[in-house]
Parts: sequence; structure tokens; C-alpha cells
Amino acid sequence: MIVITLTKVPQSLRGDLTKWCQEVQTGVYVGSFSARIRDLLWKRILLNIGRGEATLIYTTNNELGYDFKTTRKDKQVVQFDGIPLMMHLKNQSSTNKRKLGFSTAAHYHRANTLHKKSNEKDVLSSIVALDIETTGLDITKDQIISIGAVKYISKSKCERFYRLIKTDYEIPTHISKITQLTSEKLNQSGIELFDALEDLKKFLADRLIVGYNLNFDINFLNRDYQKYNNSHILNNLKDILPIIKNKNKFIDNYKLNTVLKNYGIKNAEPHNALSDACATLDLIIKLLEQGSF
Repeated sequence: MIVITLTKVPQSLRGDLTKWCQEVQTGVYVGSFSARIRDLLWKRILLNIGRGEATLIYTTNNELGYDFKTTRKDKQVVQFDGIPLMMHLKNQSSTNKRKLGFSTAAHYHRANTLHKKSNEKDVLSSIVALDIETTGLDITKDQIISIGAVKYISKSKCERFYRLIKTDYEIPTHISKITQLTSEKLNQSGIELFDALEDLKKFLADRLIVGYNLNFDINFLNRDYQKYNNSHILNNLKDILPIIKNKNKFIDNYKLNTVLKNYGIKNAEPHNALSDACATLDLIIKLLEQGSF
């Protein structure tokens, strides 16, 4: 028996699930199929979940007789003596809220104070631009081969993160051509994916993660965080692709390099995760200057 719950996900994903499960209540799907189909279906959910949330409960051979996975940001699945438990995570946004006064004047004063603080520097110091390179677009089989991220420190200083990932996967020729990464280079200069993910988590800290077509990157990263330590990225996320699409309706296409050229931004090494992340940060700065971010 398998139970899947969905909230705030695209309608197309709900329709996709009905091919395998019966929707017994809004957002609650029940089915019975093999572990292989279950894992493939979960990967499909992660790929198409958008900003929604999903939880998977399934029967297995442990002391409880069942196990579960979730993408909820306020909870995390942990193992205790072989027993799966749902750990409630502290809600950063709620604990950091400041109480406002009850008078209209107090509300206006607080709003004006926040407005003054929301300048470009404050925004930039709270974000991290992220990009990854993979062996392809299929989340069910392709692998992460590099991770790049960058933090704004000051106008003349940024903190950079770049990791190459060791792999047993033979890098497709066309991927090597555009990324300049080969299996040999990755295994000589790369590190294990588990270590790279741990390093990335420390680098991200609690900053807002911003990227271009960010869902692609996050879905791959969450897949592997789930695989290695049964967790996922808890940071708030912001994808700037929808902003670009809304602001530039007549651009030739929405590939990152096309958009960068449209904004007069140079990317020294396209399809290099760190270079793309740095270029994305430059794009964010442009959007902030225009009041579009």
C-alpha cells in the first residue's frame, strides 16, 4: 500500500498521479505497485512539484511496517534506531517576526522603517546565487557533476563556492563539449557528492537561494539530499526566470546566455556552474537597479 499527499502542486502533476493512484480525497492518493515504480513516481513528483509539497508513505519491512518521505519545509524525516520519525523544524520566519504596535501610526512607522532597510545592499547581503551542471535533463537517471554558488559581500568582493563531483557515470560527449568537464577531470579534481552537499549546506546557511530556472537545480539537489541524508533544502527560494519572462515579452528566447546578452552582462564561461552563478548575481543586481527584483 502506498499513500501520497499533495498540497499546492501544479494541476498537471495531480493528473499525472491518477494514472497510478486513486484520489480518495483532495490531494490524497492511494495505490499499490512495486518499489521500483514507487521510486520513479517520487522522482517524477520531485521534478514537477513546483513550490508545492508532497509526502509519500509506503509499507516496508521495518519495525513499524511503513516508512515515509516528505518535501515539507517545516518537517524532516529522521531515523531513530531504525524507526522513521517526523521531526518538526523550527520555523525561522515565525521566530524572527517582530511584534508591531496596535496603532495605525505604529504600523506606518514599522512599514517606513522596513522600506528604508530594503535597499539593494540589504537584499544582496541576504541572498546566494546558485547553479549546477548535470549529465542531462532527466532527474531519474542523470547526475550532478558540478555545483557553483556565490554570495555578495560588498561591491568589490564576493564569496565563491565551486565543487566538481566524482562520478562513475560516463559523461556524454555533448555535455563535455559545453561544460568542458570529462569523467577523467571530474575523478581527478572532484570530490564525493555527499561531501559536496555537506559543504554546500554550510555555504548556503539561511540565505535566500536565487537562481535562473531554479526549480531544475533544486529538484536535482533535493533528490540527492534525500538519498544521502533523508533531508532537503530548507532555504527560501526565488527563481528569476518568471521575472524575466514577465518583463521581457519579446526577447528571442529565455536561455540564460540570451538573457545575459540582453542585459549587457558578460559570462566568461557559459555552462560553468560558478561562472553561471556569478552571472546570475550580476543579473539580480541589474533587476534590483530597475526595481524588478
